[in-house]
Amino acid sequence: MIRKLTKEDHVKVMELIEPKAAENLFIIGDIEAFGYDSDVQDVWGQWEQGNLIAVLLRYRENYIIYSETEYDLKGFAEIINSYKQRCNFSGLKYIVEPLLPYIDKVTRVHREMYYAACEEISYAVNLEQTKQVEYLKPADYEENIKMLASVPEFAASNVTIETRENEEKNKTGRTYFIRDEKGTMVASASTTAENSHSAMIVGVCTRPGYERQGFATKCMEKLCITLLAEGKSLCLFYDNPAAGNIYKRLGFEDIGMWSMLRYEAE
Repeated sequence: MIRKLTKEDHVKVMELIEPKAAENLFIIGDIEAFGYDSDVQDVWGQWEQGNLIAVLLRYRENYIIYSETEYDLKGFAEIINSYKQRCNFSGLKYIVEPLLPYIDKVTRVHREMYYAACEEISYAVNLEQTKQVEYLKPADYEENIKMLASVPEFAASNVTIETRENEEKNKTGRTYFIRDEKGTMVASASTTAENSHSAMIVGVCTRPGYERQGFATKCMEKLCITLLAEGKSLCLFYDNPAAGNIYKRLGFEDIGMWSMLRYEAE
């Protein structure tokens, strides 16, 4: 049986998703932020013999699903099909893939990325060196955004000063950066979708001309040791194995492929 979930179901929801905090980073974060009776969010669950076995969450036009076992493919597909506007659907590939044949929508984008998580850094970090790394404060927002724009990979980034302000206000993201001996900001690493259990690493970048000097690694080390000390699981997406090797040296391990689909309006 599939039905909408309410705050009375919260304990059961967390029993299902909390053990896999990295995998369920977005669901946990959205529930913490918007709960079960917000105008912008709905949460559905499938129950079997009194146990919650699957969760589908909609935040605005974004759907995400999680289950530890086989679930009602047709039932959840009907919910997504009933949304007639453009929408996005995502989740771990092995959970998402069986549902796709039942979704009656025109696919605009279908992208798959590697998904990795970290519970501890795999080597002893030189804490003395991480003292060079600073926490991004409002006075540095504009400089950081300009640095991101200088990196080809992030040239189309939609990060703004308002983005940084909202992350700080809502505690959903943070950024650490480092300067060279001349005071130039040369690298940074950020989080997004932070919640009480996990955080997504994003925006790991180095200013052109300063690559391969370990600046981004120091930012990552500072970010990771800080978050892990807070008891949070870390996760990130990456596009190719070469990029993944950088993160794996830190202690990230692949936990699967992540599927992201965008559907046209009907």
